[in-house]
Amino acid sequence: MRTLVFALLCGALITAAAGAQERPRPSDFVDAATVVPGLAVEMRYAGAHNFVGRPIHGYQAQVCWLTRQAATALAQVQADLARFRLGLKVYDCYRPTRAVADFEAWAHDLNDQAHKAEFYPDVDKSQLFALGYIADRSGHSRGSTVDLTVIDRATGAELDMGSPFDLFSPRSWPESDAVNPQQRANRLMLQSVMRAHGFNPLQQEWWHFTLAHEPHPRTYYDFVVAAG
Repeated sequence: MRTLVFALLCGALITAAAGAQERPRPSDFVDAATVVPGLAVEMRYAGAHNFVGRPIHGYQAQVCWLTRQAATALAQVQADLARFRLGLKVYDCYRPTRAVADFEAWAHDLNDQAHKAEFYPDVDKSQLFALGYIADRSGHSRGSTVDLTVIDRATGAELDMGSPFDLFSPRSWPESDAVNPQQRANRLMLQSVMRAHGFNPLQQEWWHFTLAHEPHPRTYYDFVVAAG
């Protein structure tokens, strides 16, 4: 009975997010790859390589949707990095509220520990909310937050940041002492160039940045991440 109740609760969370806030994609959202020359796109939540282990609700394509303001600022970051034969790779951009609800439902299922070894090896899953790794709202849903890293444009290889994307650990903090000097320098370089073009970093994640003057600071969208 408890399993049935839990399943119904999870379904209700996802359905409520999908139904209550769903609206068409605003006209000022753009495919960032059409604005940022050479942008590498690896939308982790559209595939199975993520902490849930499957495509997340609301992700149907490998497309980085952002507000035009955020995409334009990202193009300026890309231009700066290009002078050093470097570039950007995005892991996540706009995130539907139904995806946030999907994360929330997964986090409540303490029996699902399939990807603990890779994504939260040192954290008890029951603490993911308390420690801030999972939340019931995300700035990504406003369209001006992006998760990204730096790559060598010639090879596509990612710079060594000392921890992988979405590792739930203090090691992922931008200024963590658990990484070596080169890894920390890579993080600070990314933080510096993003700040220079109007993005604010997150204290707990080296990959996470939000446009300081985002155009939709209080609106959370739920349109599907799809091509076109």
